Order: sequence, then structure tokens, then C-alpha cells
Amino acid sequence: MGAIPVESRREPLPFNSDSPISMNDFSSLPYRPCVGVMLVNADGKVFVGKRIDTREGDWWQMPQGGVDDGEDLKEAAFRELHEETGVTRKHVKLLSQTREELLYDLPPELVGKLWKGKYRGQRQHWFLARFEGSDADIDLNAHKPAEFCDWKWVEAALLPDLIVPFKKRVYRAVLEEFKTLI
Repeated sequence: MGAIPVESRREPLPFNSDSPISMNDFSSLPYRPCVGVMLVNADGKVFVGKRIDTREGDWWQMPQGGVDDGEDLKEAAFRELHEETGVTRKHVKLLSQTREELLYDLPPELVGKLWKGKYRGQRQHWFLARFEGSDADIDLNAHKPAEFCDWKWVEAALLPDLIVPFKKRVYRAVLEEFKTLI
């Protein structure tokens, strides 16, 4: 029996080594619409949070998340930033947005585990924002469930070394586009 075409499945199948899903099947899945925020403080350092759900590795990332149907990208960026960091709009000044969407594919072993198997990866719009508050304005527990268990300010050049390997290319592209504004 061959693989089940994506279009004819009612429920996404989980991906594992015994699954009938092949690379060709999930390559036809769409990308999840997403926004990300590079939040920079007055010292030119970038906010990163340590993912609470990371079991292996010491992975940190910038705030990011899905865009709701019909949601404005800037509004989604403000919402995600607040949900993940507690930082409100009054503490942020948006400086720039990436000119194009940046795409990444999930590794095959994660396709069926994240987002109920509906997406092959993410298509991201990134925003650069200046943090105009104080560290006391950051609250990782502002919304439940929390995304991050810790946070820190880092030099922008370190970002690709902190993120999971499959997002490195996106982080390099974000850095390249925003480097003159940081």
C-alpha cells in the first residue's frame, strides 16, 4: 500500500519511522504563517528566550508565533511579543520589517509532531523593535502556558549559534537585513 495523499486525509498522520508519510507527502503541506520580533535594547543586544519545551540541547530563540486568520502582521507581532515576554506596546518602538517572508522547513521527525501535522514549516515576517522599557517589564509568565523558562540579552552576532539548527538560515537572513539598524 502506498502513501496516503495529503488531500485525501481527514486527520494528519503523526510522523515516525513507521508512518506511511514520506518526504514527498509533507513537501506538499503549506507553511504556517508566522511573525517574529527581534527585540533590541539600548545597548544593541537582542532578547532571546530559552524554550520551555526543549528536551535536548540548550536552544534559545527570539519571540515568534503564528498569525491568526485575518490578523494584521504588526498586530500579530505585538500580540506574540506580549504573550511570550509580557512586554507591552508602550515599551516598544517598531523600527523595520523584513522585505520578504523567510521560510524554513521542519526536520522530517518534527513534521507530524508540531501544529497537528498541518504544516511543513513556517513562513515568517520579522520585525525589528527597540525595547524602551526596563528589564522589570519582562514577564515570561504573563500568559499561560509560558513559552520560555529563561531569558537574556545577547550580542546579535551570536543568534545563529543559539537557535535550533533548522532555523539558522532564517536567523542569518534576519541579521543581514537588520544589521545597519541594530
